Amino acid sequence: MEVESGDPLEEVASLIVRSSCNVALTGAGVSTASGIPDFRGPQGLWRMVDPEKFEISYFHDHPDEVWDLFVEFFLSTFNAKPNPAHYALAELEKLGKLCAVITQNVDMLHQAAGTRNVVELHGSLKDVICLQCGYRYPLSEALRQRTGGAPRCPKCGGVLKPDVVFFGEPLPRDALREAMMLAEMADVFIAAGTSLAVYPANQLPLIAKKRGAKLVVINAEETYYDFAADYVFRGNVEEVLPALVEKVKSMLF
Repeated sequence: MEVESGDPLEEVASLIVRSSCNVALTGAGVSTASGIPDFRGPQGLWRMVDPEKFEISYFHDHPDEVWDLFVEFFLSTFNAKPNPAHYALAELEKLGKLCAVITQNVDMLHQAAGTRNVVELHGSLKDVICLQCGYRYPLSEALRQRTGGAPRCPKCGGVLKPDVVFFGEPLPRDALREAMMLAEMADVFIAAGTSLAVYPANQLPLIAKKRGAKLVVINAEETYYDFAADYVFRGNVEEVLPALVEKVKSMLF
């Protein structure tokens, strides 16, 4: 429900200051201001490329084609820089008022902004992994050696796959376990820049809510779980999050 009495942002800041564990879940909307397109929006990646080509079964059958698409549509991420939303969450952590960021993004911009405790639900663009022997290798190195199509493992010659979660793949077990634990611990759970459309990440706010957390949704568009939120801020996360952190700081100092 949207709160209209008083100043909702100030109310949330007060909750954060008084809480012992605040957790943020971030989605593609947190990185759009860094020039990285989202997936499902009007200018989203899935309007430019068929998402079925990022099914894991399709990758196994057509690794060269998928790698060419990956390089064409995802490599701009390497040149992206954190935006005010990333820096705001990093500052909240430095203030001792953020236990962790759980992210659906693979761009590593939270770490680049200075956040230390980041749980990556969908992997990251740091590494590639060999589908044959399991060898892990820096993505940057694989790209340097790639001449076209799928790069090959330097140990066994197997196909290398970006270490991100494709459709049809399970989420990393340890990351999911940690994310669920954090959701259960949270006093305030902030869902920022995500439509909350993707399972199982979209269950985390509900887990937090059922455990008694206040649920805060910050997103430019309507989300699937606005109805469950205690506070909904309809706006750009790169504007709302810094404003929220400034209010937190004003209450702390």
